[in-house]
Amino acid sequence: MRPPHVKRYLITGLLTVVPLWLTLLVFSFVFGLLSAFSAPLVGSLVALLGSTWPATGHLLGQPWLISLLAVVITLVSLYLLGFAANRVFGRRLIDAMERLIERIPIVQTIYGGTKKLMSVLQSKPSGAQRVVLIDFPSPALKSVGFVTRVFHDGGGRELAAVYVPTTPNPTGGYLEIVPVEHLTATDWTVDQAMAFILSAGAVAPDELPFTTHWQAPRPDPRVESPLEPPGPAAQ
Repeated sequence: MRPPHVKRYLITGLLTVVPLWLTLLVFSFVFGLLSAFSAPLVGSLVALLGSTWPATGHLLGQPWLISLLAVVITLVSLYLLGFAANRVFGRRLIDAMERLIERIPIVQTIYGGTKKLMSVLQSKPSGAQRVVLIDFPSPALKSVGFVTRVFHDGGGRELAAVYVPTTPNPTGGYLEIVPVEHLTATDWTVDQAMAFILSAGAVAPDELPFTTHWQAPRPDPRVESPLEPPGPAAQ
């Protein structure tokens, strides 16, 4: 007969491992994403060093070391890019690059949509909350979503585009068109909602405050509003 404590210990061990596994999964995904940007550059540099100094090239040619160097280079590059973007000269270079991208129809659509999504998630809406609950994937269930824009159908009904990210990888998800009267507004910030999604619901308050009515957020004048019609370049 199985001792009664075996089941208890197995469950305790499982509850201990799952948070560590989710953390490792998210960390591995982010680490791999960052290293993928600079890995070709680091690999080329290591190959160049190996042709000149074979011993050095063999030492630096370890896969884990290449990935680590690639992550460091990517982080430094992102920091320098952010630093330049906050300076007049860097801002002008970025504006020139964006004007060039606007001349390429398909690339402009992808870049413009992604940029608007990032602006929406970073901005703080006034008079309404960005994080909502919707009836998805069935009316009996609720999913956390982010309102990206509000528009009207041919009959004048107000609809909202809601991005529903997946767990624990929020880079994938679903885009749902939901009537605004079916939205449940929450008091969560975007950071709190992302922590909830990344932790598979483990990081969350004991109660989820929400309001029964949802109002469309007023656009932030500091960023391009996702509610505005596309300009001539996006036509």
